[in-house]
Amino acid sequence: MNRSVSAAEAAPVSVAEANTLFASLRSAPVLLLAVSGGPDSTALMVLAARWRGALKRGPQLLAASVDHGLRAESRREAHAAKQLAARLGIRHRTLRWTGEKAKTGLQEAARQARYRLLAAAARTAGARHVLTAHTLDDQAETVLLRMARGSGLTGLTAMARESVLMEQALEAGASRRPAGEPLLLVRPLLDVPKARLIATLKAGRISFCEDPSNRDPRFTRARLRELMPVLAGEGLDAARLALLAKRLRRADASIEFAVAVAAAAVSDAPWANGGPILLDAEKFIRLPAEVALRLLGRAIARAAGEPPLRLGRLETLYDVLAQSNSKSGPGSGSMRRGQERVRRTLAGALITLAGGRLTIERAPPRSKPAPR
Repeated sequence: MNRSVSAAEAAPVSVAEANTLFASLRSAPVLLLAVSGGPDSTALMVLAARWRGALKRGPQLLAASVDHGLRAESRREAHAAKQLAARLGIRHRTLRWTGEKAKTGLQEAARQARYRLLAAAARTAGARHVLTAHTLDDQAETVLLRMARGSGLTGLTAMARESVLMEQALEAGASRRPAGEPLLLVRPLLDVPKARLIATLKAGRISFCEDPSNRDPRFTRARLRELMPVLAGEGLDAARLALLAKRLRRADASIEFAVAVAAAAVSDAPWANGGPILLDAEKFIRLPAEVALRLLGRAIARAAGEPPLRLGRLETLYDVLAQSNSKSGPGSGSMRRGQERVRRTLAGALITLAGGRLTIERAPPRSKPAPR
């Protein structure tokens, strides 16, 4: 039985609420709004325009619609977003994803392309912030999606209100931002139910489009979306799932703090980018498993310069290290100097456990086989 939507959840977003949602962005020079033409992003543009219109001074607003070229309607939807932006007094750009499209993992490829195009447009416009219209419902779906994929605690924190768009994933483009200044992805509507955004548009008699791929059962997120009413009937609604993510984010921050303290306690010397990292093996193994796992992952990334590795592979390596230490007997004295216990490569790093020391360093290049 589906839980009925309360009057508060379906009420339009008020002007006062909109002011609160965007208040932290008032001093930004330019805000780039990602607008697809769907209800969520259309509401984002409408609410941002109302907020900016009430200010004497504030950011310039630029709306950008990404036409992935995957559906015949996408060009028309981008044009509709452009027309609405003009009525709201907002500049608009249509960004097109060109080139060959992926045969598998299409949604993920499209998502990556969207952020590359948005980031390039933001740099060109001198914007430091890209705003997306992720909602409370999106947050809940993300929690479920990551549960299904076996994510660890960090993954289950889902989306943050602000995060850094990783520069190495972005296309090159003109930039008026100071060197080294990060490009931030901001989700101002993350605590707002989708029903309230639709109510906001209906109250203003503003039309929007619906992307049929959001209901396409070929995609995992669409299938999970169909389960939401059933889960809500059991009390596990979007608000509860989003609250879980919030609480896990709080726990995650505490663990990250513990990792930083542990790194100083077990390291033989300060860490240098690309250089070998030396850890006291006995102290490392005695750390709580979650802290040790994260410390190991952080050391591998620092030494090898590779992106974060999969949790499952990191857990396997940690289990090997822990088991090797337990077999050597209690206390570091039983781990004889020079005796190699473990030697593994992972994510471009060479990990060696020997003589009471755990060494993480960049793996040597693989030698090419000799010609026959």
